[in-house]
Amino acid sequence: MLHHLTAVQLAKKVRDKEVGCVELLEYFLDRCRRYNESVNAIIVWNTEAARIRAEAADVALEKGDIWGPLHGVPMTIKESYDVSGLPTTWGVPEYKSHVAQTNAVVVDRMLKAGVVLFGKTNVPLLLGDWQTFNEIYGTTSNPWDLERVPGGSSGGSAAALSAGLTGIESGSDIGGSIRNPAHYCGVYGHKPTWGVVPVRGQALPGDLADTDIAVVGPLARGADDLAVALKCMAGSDDLESDGWKLDLVKPIKRRLSEFRVAVMLSDDNCPVDGEYGDQIQRVVDMMARKGVVVSDSARPDIDLARSHAVYLQLLRAVTTARQPLDCFEQNRKKSAALKPDDDDYFARNLRASVQYHREWMNVNEERTKMRWRWYEFFQDWDLLLCPVASSAAFFHDQQGERPDRVIVVNGKPQCTMDQLFWAGMSSVVYLPSTVAPVGCTRSRLPVGVQMIGPSMHDLRIIDFARLLTNEIGGFQPPPGYD
Repeated sequence: MLHHLTAVQLAKKVRDKEVGCVELLEYFLDRCRRYNESVNAIIVWNTEAARIRAEAADVALEKGDIWGPLHGVPMTIKESYDVSGLPTTWGVPEYKSHVAQTNAVVVDRMLKAGVVLFGKTNVPLLLGDWQTFNEIYGTTSNPWDLERVPGGSSGGSAAALSAGLTGIESGSDIGGSIRNPAHYCGVYGHKPTWGVVPVRGQALPGDLADTDIAVVGPLARGADDLAVALKCMAGSDDLESDGWKLDLVKPIKRRLSEFRVAVMLSDDNCPVDGEYGDQIQRVVDMMARKGVVVSDSARPDIDLARSHAVYLQLLRAVTTARQPLDCFEQNRKKSAALKPDDDDYFARNLRASVQYHREWMNVNEERTKMRWRWYEFFQDWDLLLCPVASSAAFFHDQQGERPDRVIVVNGKPQCTMDQLFWAGMSSVVYLPSTVAPVGCTRSRLPVGVQMIGPSMHDLRIIDFARLLTNEIGGFQPPPGYD
């Protein structure tokens, strides 16, 4: 079935003329008509322009002109990316009528790679949730269970891929927004090394400067897709292109047995549900049988609790940067009134929202020292394999504020925000992370594992994900979407 194939496989069928570009686009559009209403993954359409492009792609192919490695592959993209002539709202009602005038850099680069872009996928308000819902476009559901979340903020991206509504996707990630949707929906996702893929055009209207921690990157139904898409997306933006060229470290290992892998199954900072942990353990057992050098005790020489605190401080510096002046002043007064020993989640966020630049510089120095500790760790280990979140996808819960919501982990309530620990471990130090599906829990929900690697070793981590899933199986389609 075409909708179960990877983008690389679809592109090969196009090049081999087993399927035409128009035919392939119409195939996916038909699936959208059948399944998208219940999932609500794709919320902006570019259908007529896509048909024109698909026709041109067929004509080009007849002439032997292949546009790129993804020639003719239907694609959707996260709503937060600018696509000329289409709305970019980030789920914010005030931006409902905002229409982009130019394409994001990644959009242009994926078009150059040959894709046929036919729509945009849903996001949570301000891309700030592990669920995907907003007042403009409504709620996106997980194709595996419509009562559960698809993740966020690239929830529409992952749901569209999982349900077989699109060929490839691109999301963004500052707090797990590529990784947890891939995990919850049973697809692949890659958070690149910070800075290797230009983020220009994936921003709130009027914003141009790069954002600390935040990255953009691909989601797909196969590891090969991640590698191909990343190569197409990555590289210097126009401001720097005269002076530097990106040369990501190439994969050199051909067998799992050549890898040295440190493993974290859980952590006191964020316990992992047993059903999910069992699936990760199954992966670790397989790696050991295949000759992988595995350690469940090797760690970078840092305090992970402190690392998480640094992450939250730097993260909130980003996410509160646009708060109105009156809000800033109120938060400054509230922060000054906090007791010195008050260190709960709300207190940390409040202090971070009004920190002085001097404070930011001090914590950035601490972050940089942690980056060197990770560098030293990766002299002995190829990657760290760990969870993506605390559990499989949880039930929709749109009541109250995010920090007040809980999920059940091992029979106990856990604040949903605690899961930022697994997202922040690599994000705060700018490291690449790949998520690959590793089967389903006993409750028949898909889960993935996260692989964190050295800076600029993105392609090597993705290749490890390919080798891993060759052994245990990769993408599995959810039931009911044949």
